Formats: sequence, structure tokens, C-alpha cells
Amino acid sequence: MKKVLAILVILISANSFAQSKYQQGMTKAFELWQSEKPWDAANLFERIAQVETENWLPPFYVAQINVFNSFSEKDKEKMVAQMKKARDFLNDASALTENNPEILVLEAQLLTAWVVYDGQQYGMKYSQKIADLYRQAFELAPDNPRVVLGKAQWDIGTAKWFKQPTDVYCDDIKRAIELFETEEPAGEFYPRGGGEYAHTVLKENCES
Repeated sequence: MKKVLAILVILISANSFAQSKYQQGMTKAFELWQSEKPWDAANLFERIAQVETENWLPPFYVAQINVFNSFSEKDKEKMVAQMKKARDFLNDASALTENNPEILVLEAQLLTAWVVYDGQQYGMKYSQKIADLYRQAFELAPDNPRVVLGKAQWDIGTAKWFKQPTDVYCDDIKRAIELFETEEPAGEFYPRGGGEYAHTVLKENCES
């Protein structure tokens, strides 16, 4: 009996230690990201993903950093490398979670980055797919602020392209802001950002 208890204590202690290392690593990665060191953060998230092989969050954040930094990338070689890494890690994250609206939104953003990079080449190719991804995400999580904001922003961009009114989507952006203010993350280190950006989107599109 004592041996069984000793083994249990060892297992619990080992699990607690591993959890602590995970928490420390994730916290450090977010600190690096917030300190405007996204690539250092991405490298740390990648190392965590190599250990936490059943956790979708570390590879998700590797993909997200690469996607976000691709919106301003003009160098084709860098763009291709970043988007390949983003796609690989997004696929890894997707394989570890089902019906996840955060995954769908990030995939939509990945494709949008290509459209921003070269609208003539990728606009027609990806536009419908992006709209479908936001629709799927909205069906899964209509109160997720990143879903609501991403869908509204894409709808505004589409309306502008076809020279249609955009003010009909302003209420969606305002709703996203309200949802950001009351959001409770689904778990530790789960996505929760976007509130400040939502205010920027509102100002740029709905306030004259």
C-alpha cells in the first residue's frame, strides 16, 4: 500500500512539475510577444509545442504570429516561408481540436493575408473560402468576439470592393467590442485578444 501511495505521489508531483513548466513557458512567450518580440515568442511557442504534443494552443500561436506578421510583408521569399510555417502549425493545431472557431478564424486570416499580399492573384481564389470559414465559425460561436469582428471586417472589405454600403456592418463591430469587454476565456492561455483592434476597425470604418 505504501509503495502504491509513493508511486501516486511521484506521478502527481511529476504532473504538477510539467504543468508548472508549461505555464511558465506560455507566460514567458506571451511576455515576449507583448514586448514586441514576436519571433522570439514564436520560437518559444514552437519549443513548447514539441513537448505539449496533445495541446492545440502552442502550435496555434506559432501559426498566429506568422499570419499576423505576414500582413505587412512585401518580400515574396519571406512571405512564402512565413505562410508555409503558419499553414503547417495551423494544421497541427487543427488536428488536436474539433469544431474550433478560433482555428477557423485563423485560417480565414491566413488566406486573407495572401489576398492582401496579391489581390489580383489570390482575391478570386480565396474570397469565397474566407467567407465560408467565417460563416462556419459564426455558426459554431456567434458570441465569440473574434468571430464577430473578423466576419464583420471581411464583410466590410467585400462591400467596399463591390462599392456597396458598409455602414450596415457597424453594429456588428460594436457588438464585437461589447463581447470583448465581457469575454471569459474558455481556459488558461486560450485566445482572448482583439478588443483594442476592434476599436480601431470601428474608428476606421464607422466614425467620420
